[in-house]
Amino acid sequence: MNNEDFLNLKTYPARLYAEQAATYLGFKPHDIPVLIAAGLLKPLGGSCAAQIIKYFATAELEKLRRNTQWLSRATDAVRRHWERKNARRPKRRNGRGGLHGQFEFTGTNSPITP
Repeated sequence: MNNEDFLNLKTYPARLYAEQAATYLGFKPHDIPVLIAAGLLKPLGGSCAAQIIKYFATAELEKLRRNTQWLSRATDAVRRHWERKNARRPKRRNGRGGLHGQFEFTGTNSPITP
């Protein structure tokens, strides 16, 4: 079931797995572990081992979805996570001082490969 089909359901299941929870809350699936680590989202069950499938209570997700303060904190947590992760990434240079450049731009709209 794709995201659009999922969002068009009249009734949601009582529990959702991470990808469905992300769609329901307006986040990307890779943001769910960030929200769990930040203590902003709690999966069902006792174990939070990384390799098991995590489920989330739809009733709890509905409360979070309507809470603008929680949405703001969750959005900030995801933003901070990616800022820290990107800050640790080494900057690649193309030899001419530009970042991430594989192509040389000639001033027109078409890149020319070196």
